[in-house]
Formats: sequence, structure tokens, C-alpha cells
Amino acid sequence: MRRPDDFRYVCASFHLKEAVILRHPFSSVDRTSPSFAKGGRRASMILVVLMLIAFGSILVACVTGSVALSLSQIFGALHELWQGTSSTMAATLVELRFSRALSAFSTGATLALAGVMMQALLRNPLADPYVLGVSGGAAVGALTVMFLCSVAWLVDLAAFGGAMAISLLLYALARHDLRGAAHAEGSAPLLLLTGVILAAGCGAVVTLILSIAPESRLRGMVFWMIGDLSGTQFRWLPWLMLIGALIFTTRAARAINVIALHAEAAAALGINVGRLRMGLFVCSALLTASAVSNAGSIGFMGLIVPHACRFFFGPDHRVLLPAAALVGGSFLVLADTVARTVIAPQQLPVGVITAMIGVPVFLLQLHQIRRRA
Repeated sequence: MRRPDDFRYVCASFHLKEAVILRHPFSSVDRTSPSFAKGGRRASMILVVLMLIAFGSILVACVTGSVALSLSQIFGALHELWQGTSSTMAATLVELRFSRALSAFSTGATLALAGVMMQALLRNPLADPYVLGVSGGAAVGALTVMFLCSVAWLVDLAAFGGAMAISLLLYALARHDLRGAAHAEGSAPLLLLTGVILAAGCGAVVTLILSIAPESRLRGMVFWMIGDLSGTQFRWLPWLMLIGALIFTTRAARAINVIALHAEAAAALGINVGRLRMGLFVCSALLTASAVSNAGSIGFMGLIVPHACRFFFGPDHRVLLPAAALVGGSFLVLADTVARTVIAPQQLPVGVITAMIGVPVFLLQLHQIRRRA
């Protein structure tokens, strides 16, 4: 049996004395200490500021467009919509823009949150929601329906079904790696390799579909693969998935802090690593399937947003998870606003804007990390 000093040493060696509260007789964290209270105030302040930024981004999306609206028109339109009438053009525009902004926010938040979870699951800072092939399965399903009939609701359904089919196949092939706790360090590369192989197979099928697709449908397929929010509508299901994933990850944030640093230490300290890894996999797969079926494969959201939040707010997942969701949602709302206004009345795929912003931002982050090291 380990002595109390052994457990304190493990906590200190991984900088987890305040980030993780271990449910063990020997572990103790003084919640009334000044450092603990200061950390709680800082986290609350960060989340409040990010919520205000999220509200501001949605307001900007409602105001901005090929037809600009003033704040007085916005509030008047909201009053009309609250009463159930939309007799003015301003009310109609606000209804359309607000619905699209909410859809963009939920998509960006789910991708960013899934990115944080995937990086913790694989213990790889370059992991993103698409790395295990879930988006490839969604692309196969969506492009198959677009090739055959191109019915909007069937495309979304097929994309979600394809993503979940690949997730189930990945689980069947790598279930021992997901459940394994004793060898969690070595299982992450095997899980990653399995996902990469499945993604390559899906990429081959997508290339085949694009090669034989008629010219009249190629443009829609390409826009879907880049990522496009022009045809999206507000849906409750992505929001319910996002809220459910946030509840799960917030409750498990302290344990995620441990496995993100050293999975072997987590098992030694009484955390059920297999169950936690399975929960992270299921949640990230559902979030990715929801986002891709709603807006296509929007790149860089699940990579640059977690890195930026980790760079500015620190690695503590109690703050990182909700912060990434808020930043990801706000960022995609603003990116979609640029995509539909920069060459109005034409609209760009929002994936083009996220990639154009994401590449230099990610390179800048790498440069800053190199300088700090």
C-alpha cells in the first residue's frame, strides 16, 4: 500500500494539486485557500467575457449583410418576432440571419469541443475531430445521396448515418484499445492508426463519387466538402448534443486533466480510464457527426480553437472545455458573416474563411510555443 506522501508526490509531479481533486482518502485540496478561490474567480471571469463575446458575435451576424440593419431595426424586428408576426423586411432578415447564426454557433462549438476531447483521448496535440475518419463516413453518405437524388433532408440524414457507421466500425475494430486502462499509453497510437486507415478508405470512395458525378451536381458536392452554412436551419438536436456533451465533460474535467497528462497515473489514482476514454470517444463522435451533417466538413475548427484556448487560458479542462465551445461558436459565426458578405450577393463556403484564417493563426501559435520553449 502506498504511503500518503506517495500520492501527494504524484499530484505535485503532474501539477495537478489544484487541477484535480482525487477521490482518495489520502488526497486533500483546501477549497477555502486563497489560490483556489483566485482560480475560481479567474475561470468565472473568463467564461463571462466569452459569453458576452458570443452574444456580440450573434448580434453582428444579425446586423451585417447585403442589406445592413440598424440596432433600432434589429430590436423592432425582434419585438415583431416575439409577437409571432414578421410583416416587415427587417423582421424577415433578422429571422433568417438569427437562425443561421445559431446554427453556425452550435456547429462551431461542437467542433471545438470535439477537438479538445479528441486531443485528450489520443494525447496528441495535432488531433482534431476528423482524424478518426468520422467526417469521411459522413462525406461518403452525403455525397452518395447527392449523387442519387440530392434531397436536402436525406443528405443530412445520410451524412449523420455515415458518420455513425464509421464510428461503430472504429469501435468494433479498436474496442480493446478504447477500453484498455492498463496499457492506455500504447493504445492511443493504435486507435489513431485505425482511424487514419478508415479515413483513407472513405477518401477513396469520395474520390470515386466525384469522378463519376454529373457536372450539374459537382458544385454542390464541393461546397459540402469544404463546409457551407448557406442552406442550414436552426435545429434543436445539435444543441441538445452540445449541452449533453458539456455536462458530461464538465463533470469529468478533473479526470480528463489526469489522462491528458499521464494515463498510467490516472489508473493508479483510481480513475476508470477505460470508461472515461469510451465516454470521450462516444461524445466526440456524436458531436462530429452532428456538425458535419449540419454544415459539411469545416476545416481547422477543431484544431486551432483548442490550441488558442489552451494557449490563452491554460490546460485546465474545467476552463478549457466550456471556453473552447464558446470561442468556437463565436469564431464560426463571425467567419460565416464574412463568408456571406465579403463578395455579396454571392456567398463563399465558410470552410474557405476558416482555412484562410486557420493556417496563419496556427503557424503563429506554433511560433509562440517555440519561443516560449
